[in-house]
Amino acid sequence: MSLTDEFLSDIEGHLLLAATREDGRTAAVRFSAPLHWLTDAQRDEVERRFEAEYLALARVSWQRTEERAGTLRDEYEAIYRDLRRRLLAGWLLICALAVGVLAVCLA
Repeated sequence: MSLTDEFLSDIEGHLLLAATREDGRTAAVRFSAPLHWLTDAQRDEVERRFEAEYLALARVSWQRTEERAGTLRDEYEAIYRDLRRRLLAGWLLICALAVGVLAVCLA
């Protein structure tokens, strides 16, 4: 991975994290809105905890997605290598047959 790719990946990660934090804040406010009996301090604490839990769940989801993507990449690479090996073997067989037919025709 080049330095530019790493830089862009880092920026993308920060933007994703910022967007997820904002989503968590919005969801926390929506969650606490109907809880009218809470004091402002209690509401802030509920929203802070909700946002933290939201971010933790998002992080777990991202990790699972990353693990699954790695598994799929490995599976597809193995299938691709096998297909490439079969195509090469088929091509070599066709070439050998063509050389054999040409040798018989010229003999």
